[in-house]
Amino acid sequence: MNGPEIQLSFAPGLRLFVAADRRAGATTVVTDGTSSLGHLVESLGVPLTEAGRLLVDGRPVPPSHVPAAGETVEVAGVERPQEVPGAPLRFLLDVHLGTLARRLRLLGVDAAYESEDIGDPALAALSAKERRVLLSRDRGLLRRRELWAGAYVYSDRPDDQLRDVLGRFAPPLAPWTRCTACNGPLAEADKDAVRERIEQGTENTYDVFAQCTACARVYWRGAHHARLEAIVTDALREFGDGAPAPAAP
Repeated sequence: MNGPEIQLSFAPGLRLFVAADRRAGATTVVTDGTSSLGHLVESLGVPLTEAGRLLVDGRPVPPSHVPAAGETVEVAGVERPQEVPGAPLRFLLDVHLGTLARRLRLLGVDAAYESEDIGDPALAALSAKERRVLLSRDRGLLRRRELWAGAYVYSDRPDDQLRDVLGRFAPPLAPWTRCTACNGPLAEADKDAVRERIEQGTENTYDVFAQCTACARVYWRGAHHARLEAIVTDALREFGDGAPAPAAP
């Protein structure tokens, strides 16, 4: 680039995306005089999914703004909770976020998940087709133009990932209502109706069952129930509406 110089700074939460020499505060950036501010921000490493308000000399501007010489630009982080207008709040997770997908489903959040790597273009196109917020730790994927909406998952720890997504988007929680395997809705199931799908020991030990209406998987309060219930209880305590957790199947 060889054009107008501007002063540009990123909010603290965005500095992990940029080079070390741009993390301390406002730095001088030489622009080409024609590229938009949105393009400039992404060229410096910050996906626009993570950028909140763009301020030029203290006034908000759209990403299409073309910076002029001498302007001071501040890039804020997204406000939380973040609103996603125009569609019911639904998510799409890439191949690396399987545990997060299952935990979101456990809480009743609509979370589609690709268990195989179908490629960045296909993921972005699926986000647009189904109007889902794409969750990923792949910064390049989040910069794809065909993406409908997206969000960077900041941690590689499932507990922190879940808190991050729930805190950022505040989705309605309805625990124990979705299949953790396929994302389909669960319905109560009579033992006689599911007998052929469960082991003899399970049949003799448990009486309450639920079944996925999409893939027919059967659920009951098995050996892992205490761990799952702890995840639900913690999420409702921090991000729920204060109502007690509904009974698990």
